[in-house]
Amino acid sequence: MSNLSVIQPKTRIRPSRNSQRRAIVLILVHLAIAAHITHWLVTGRTATPIEPSEAAALASAGVVNTGLVFFAVTIVLTAVFGRFFCGWACHVVALQDLARSLLAKFGRRPKPLRSRLLRWVPVVAFVYAFLWPAIYRWVMQQPMPALRTEFTTTEFWATFPGWIVATLTFLICGFLAVYFLGAKGFCAYACPYGAIFGAVERLSPLRVRVTDACRGCGHCTAVCTSNVRVHEEVRDFGMVVDSGCMKCLDCVSVCPQGALYYGAGPLPLGAKPRAEGRKMTRFPLSWKEEGVLAFACVAGFFTFRGLYGQVPFLMALGLAGVLAYLALLCFQLVTRPNLAFKGWRLKRGGVLQLPAFVLLGAMALLTLVWIHSAVVRFHTYRGDAGYRSAKVWRSTALDITSPRPRLAADDQRRLVRGLAAFEKVRRLGWIDSRGLDAKMAWQAALLGHDGEMELHALAALEKGELQAEMHQLLGRRAFEAEELSRAATHFELAVAEGSHDSQARTNLGVVLAQSGRLDDARVVFEEAVREFGTDVALAYNLGLVEAYAGRPDVAAAHFSRAVELNPRHLPARENLAGTLAAMGRYEESVDQYLRSIEQSPEDPETRVLLARVLAALGRYEEALEQNREALRLAPDLPAARRLQADLSNAE
Repeated sequence: MSNLSVIQPKTRIRPSRNSQRRAIVLILVHLAIAAHITHWLVTGRTATPIEPSEAAALASAGVVNTGLVFFAVTIVLTAVFGRFFCGWACHVVALQDLARSLLAKFGRRPKPLRSRLLRWVPVVAFVYAFLWPAIYRWVMQQPMPALRTEFTTTEFWATFPGWIVATLTFLICGFLAVYFLGAKGFCAYACPYGAIFGAVERLSPLRVRVTDACRGCGHCTAVCTSNVRVHEEVRDFGMVVDSGCMKCLDCVSVCPQGALYYGAGPLPLGAKPRAEGRKMTRFPLSWKEEGVLAFACVAGFFTFRGLYGQVPFLMALGLAGVLAYLALLCFQLVTRPNLAFKGWRLKRGGVLQLPAFVLLGAMALLTLVWIHSAVVRFHTYRGDAGYRSAKVWRSTALDITSPRPRLAADDQRRLVRGLAAFEKVRRLGWIDSRGLDAKMAWQAALLGHDGEMELHALAALEKGELQAEMHQLLGRRAFEAEELSRAATHFELAVAEGSHDSQARTNLGVVLAQSGRLDDARVVFEEAVREFGTDVALAYNLGLVEAYAGRPDVAAAHFSRAVELNPRHLPARENLAGTLAAMGRYEESVDQYLRSIEQSPEDPETRVLLARVLAALGRYEEALEQNREALRLAPDLPAARRLQADLSNAE
């Protein structure tokens, strides 16, 4: 691999005092992380993860959390002091430094890959993670989620991978990224946080600067682990302008002339070389080689991102960078007459050497894994497309007081294709895909395949997938089968799983009420109101419970609240009218029945009820008129026939 060499210092480079200081600081950072986790394990609740990735919840869900506040503060501090956080507090940087140190003990000093195109990966990753959800909503004219705060949590580990995936992430983003891409390789070609830190770092007036004592010895560049060509930067600009500088200050510590210092001065934005210096090509790769890198990086990311529901975002970015490098190496093996890799001679005078055949064999196996993973990922994508298409019906499907959604033929076909794709994922996959059973349960439920839904939902519960939703699906099926006790059990479990909306509690209250447990139902609804606030469904169902309990005045207040929240909620208005009539408030009842008829003029039962109230007020002609209209709409309606006879006798 062709890389720029650093000028060889003629004198021995002294050890950096800052390396030890930084190691101590990074150890303290990890002890603080351990203390945070311990606090959660002991108390069951702690501050939300103090991690920049948590800030993505703002654009996706409108959540302001500790991670967002921390990220915002570090961005502001970076604009003032430079990228100190990256160099002195980032646990991934600590991991890369550890990898570099261990490799050095085995005589391996990885040279940095310098790519024009891959340096844009962190920028794209930042936009995708932190801005794209909001941009998508704006383009699609979808409402933004309401802002809410979450500064503490009981589910501290919910957004983190398991230990196996975490270990693989550390291996890939730490050791492999350093070995193939160079020290800080993950920071340079994958880290989305580094994109914003690098951008605001250029606003910082505090940076590494140089005095006239500099002799250009190159010690500074030799010790820089951020891949910055310090001796060239200070020669040409009088300061380090490269936004990759993480302010480790090793360069300042080792300068034999004491010529470097960290201090304030002109900003690097728009800085021009202060003198004509020797220019060196920063990017030695050809555009064809850059294209191979970019293509392999994109293909690697989309192949492995979310594979089997396991590969997280950062791990996929790191893996994509490593795969891109290996693809470039194979391309150079074909196109270059001479090639060496990490001290191994791969090709000499156009002839492949023995290490090249070992490399090609390993790459052949890796390519087969890559292709297989791409096929699995393709079918997962098709299955997910069917699952996402059902999003609009999922909330309705959980409401046991509403009929099941009726899907159009095209929608049913999408769900069928989605289920078939997930079945292929299950057959082809080497391991079970996380979340697959829950998604298949949803699609089967919307298609009306209740037996298949139950099998997948029970399997999802065993694996801990969308447990609140799975219990609600099973609860709905039990409710429709009039197995109220089993339905209540599932809805209670859904509530216990911490459902983040009021639907599980509403369903539980309805089932308890229909089971005759009115006091228990009232408690459930009132707890839901305290936690989520009053919505239409809660107000309406609380009204029903109070009406069944023989408290019409309280019931009327709840029905009135439901109508206030949604004037088009016909059942609430009709029950309000009936409750007012039962309380003898006939004039108010007539008004509510008339409004109900305006909303549903073809409803004969409401007209019969209105006629009864009008008759109670002695307004027989109006009552007869309403009842005749009810008979016109439903000639065989028994209630209307009986009322007609009663009204005729009264006249």
